[in-house]
Amino acid sequence: MPNNPIRTAAASQRSAVDPFRAMDVLAEANRMRARGEDVISLAVGQPFAPAPPEAIAAARAILDTGRIAYTDALGRLDLRERLARHYREHYGCDVAPERIMVTTGSSAGFNLAFLAAFDPGDRVAIASPGYPAYRNILKALGIEPVEIEVDAASGYVLHAERVRAEHARRPLHGLLVASPANPTGTVTPPEELRRLVEFADEAGLHFISDEIYHNLSYAKGEETALRFSASPIVVNSFSKFYCMTGWRIGWMVLPEALVRPAERIGQSLYISAPELSQVAAMAALDATASLLAVRDGYVANRNFLVEALPRLGFREIAPIDGAFYAYAALPAGFDDSTAFARRVLELCHVAITPGLDFDLRRGQGTVRLSYACDHASLVEAVRRLATVL
Repeated sequence: MPNNPIRTAAASQRSAVDPFRAMDVLAEANRMRARGEDVISLAVGQPFAPAPPEAIAAARAILDTGRIAYTDALGRLDLRERLARHYREHYGCDVAPERIMVTTGSSAGFNLAFLAAFDPGDRVAIASPGYPAYRNILKALGIEPVEIEVDAASGYVLHAERVRAEHARRPLHGLLVASPANPTGTVTPPEELRRLVEFADEAGLHFISDEIYHNLSYAKGEETALRFSASPIVVNSFSKFYCMTGWRIGWMVLPEALVRPAERIGQSLYISAPELSQVAAMAALDATASLLAVRDGYVANRNFLVEALPRLGFREIAPIDGAFYAYAALPAGFDDSTAFARRVLELCHVAITPGLDFDLRRGQGTVRLSYACDHASLVEAVRRLATVL
């Protein structure tokens, strides 16, 4: 064999994105559990409840046929038709099934939306704090995330005037808004959402509406961006309200001009979303009673945290209007959210996510707690946190 030294090929520059710290915390919590330690996770947005019984029964039925196959890249037509009916019944919107694409979770939806709508070098506005995967996926695709800071003074709502000012400073190509939002739980008021959509249409921007936490609004009403225009790209998921995280199933509503581009990209990236999950998802759309019971549990958890967090010393708590997250500044005496999260995991076996995940400039002073767990676990987690704080 030759004695020439082996040169290790380097990773791509596009892979140099920040870690998804919530997943890192979850991985450490899982390692602790594997060692037999009793860990309560408030780190990730994963419902404690299983998929609804209707979804599981539908999955069992198709498994009994012995054949789970590829579907069209856009997804099964019966599921897309059922989703179109969902928009009519829930929002009063007419959405053609041909504009709906079933995706491998909302994560694939964002990949497809970004690839179909933007070119490398394009600029896309997002709120900060915000979901870290937006920033990371955009960067990996060579698209520039333009982070517009929101805070307690604005109710953590991204306002159209801020986006307009950024666009005037240097042109944008897109705008992404999440309502309810992760990590803050903020619901964008319908009139503000209208202004954002109308500005995007006026300026010729692609508007992407993250609606994966719809049906999980508690203090204010929620609205789909499709009520105001046919132009937005809407991304939604069966992971949150429908309790189907591991099934990896979601959907998009696309403007007509982007349906075929997204379909072409999806054919090569994913072929299709898993048929088993598509069948289960269609049944989940009719599982309203069991899903509302789970939602009632989130309401009880939310109300408990609203009172408990100030007692623990957390400050500047974001409006807990929707989703299942509380986002807050650290108690006095702490200034490093990464060290704080590590401390509470080690000392009291409660996993929480450092705010640096969601805000690279200000997040070292904040944390996010997910209350998607069962109520008894949340009560115990707060008791444990009190022993540290």
